[in-house]
Amino acid sequence: MKKLFWREQLPLILFTVAELFVVLLVFWYDGYDHPVTAAYAVFLGLTILGGYLAFRYFTHRDFYERLSQPIRSLEESIKHNESAPLPTALSELMEEQYRQYRTVMEEWERRRKEHMIFMNQWVHQMKTPLSVIEVITQEDDNDSFKSISEESDRIRRGLEMVLYMSRLETFEQDFSVEPVKLYQIAVDAVHENKRYFIHSHVYPEVRINPDLTVQTDAKWLRFIMLQLLSNAVKYSAGTGLKVTIQAHRSEDHRHVVLEITDRGIGIPKSDMKRVFDPFYTGENGRKLKESTGMGLYLVKEVVHKMNHQIELESEQGKGTTVRLIFSG
Repeated sequence: MKKLFWREQLPLILFTVAELFVVLLVFWYDGYDHPVTAAYAVFLGLTILGGYLAFRYFTHRDFYERLSQPIRSLEESIKHNESAPLPTALSELMEEQYRQYRTVMEEWERRRKEHMIFMNQWVHQMKTPLSVIEVITQEDDNDSFKSISEESDRIRRGLEMVLYMSRLETFEQDFSVEPVKLYQIAVDAVHENKRYFIHSHVYPEVRINPDLTVQTDAKWLRFIMLQLLSNAVKYSAGTGLKVTIQAHRSEDHRHVVLEITDRGIGIPKSDMKRVFDPFYTGENGRKLKESTGMGLYLVKEVVHKMNHQIELESEQGKGTTVRLIFSG
């Protein structure tokens, strides 16, 4: 606080000293040679300056202290008890800026909530005609209906991603930790993707102890599993190989590790550092043209919010392993 005060007053001090020196110089060249009187005049000038500085310091002390301390909240930054004109004017300016900022933020928050409500309602409305299409296509095995069924699956996965992405902003309100059996989550996720497996000629393999449980949110873990399985099938489509889902306890029994391994095209080394970035599709995404670049980004965001860990290993041409690590 004192440092800021002296920095602000330094020009005034230098100006006053220079002014006194010039006045003395003028009197000296005019033939006035009474050093005691001159010293007394300088003393009076410096005393008046010191009095002004003391008055300035004590009337602006709170102001300098407020400017010297880091701001812990916006409300705290606009609090003031100073009566001096400059601090009062600055505080009024900051209060007006804060009111305008609050107005803009409240308007933005209102629009964001409206957009989220609209997206949720739209996704749910789209699910109804999709369900009708799925029921109709299940009644016939001809190739046209199979193609429609495949496309409806793709739309459903996209809608699920949009729905969960909109929910991500209110994650804390939609998060509930409970014991979850990994085997059941894996089997349900495979079942939901069964037509995708069949159409892609990829085969699921679940190797999890049915009694193995983790403390997590079942709904969000299901979303993660669906996203990772979707990626695994997409990038190993047509190979006729397996996608393996397995889980085990770590050697120190402090963690449970869930692995999803495909034997597909793998990820180039140049893309490995950015696969979790939003909208990054990489070399594989440009080849397949249906990647949004959001799947792994959402998975990582959800995993971090759930306080779990995620690791990814891949070798181009040999496949990819995504590893989820749960505490306990």
